[in-house]
Amino acid sequence: MESRRGPLKSAVPSNVVSPVRRCSRTACGRPAVATLTYVYADSTAVLGPLATYAEPHCYDLCAEHSERLTAPRGWEVVRLADTSGPARPSGDDLEALANAVREAARPQERAAEAGGSGPRGGDPRSSSRRGHLRVLRSPDS
Repeated sequence: MESRRGPLKSAVPSNVVSPVRRCSRTACGRPAVATLTYVYADSTAVLGPLATYAEPHCYDLCAEHSERLTAPRGWEVVRLADTSGPARPSGDDLEALANAVREAARPQERAAEAGGSGPRGGDPRSSSRRGHLRVLRSPDS
């Protein structure tokens, strides 16, 4: 469409479209990290991880607005945990790892418990074992 002054220009250039979804709150331009949905029948506001695509009746919120979210009196807010991120190791996982490392560092004790077939009861030329290395006595001694 042209006017007397030339072609009309859009207020927002069409080639500048952000692939990042923004917070739905007025005047907030931060990236969205959560999606808010209302379940009117149950008087519940459900706040969960960012939805795969934008829904017309859902609201995308930034981190600040999702943390400060409150519901009207008589309504309940349900916050769903984000399970898509990498799981952090628990204390039990770290303890199990430490125990496995300690066990791997004691091969002689493990062999003795398994049947006494360690270096003492096996080949007379071997004297000790350190990890994956074995020290052998010379055949002369």
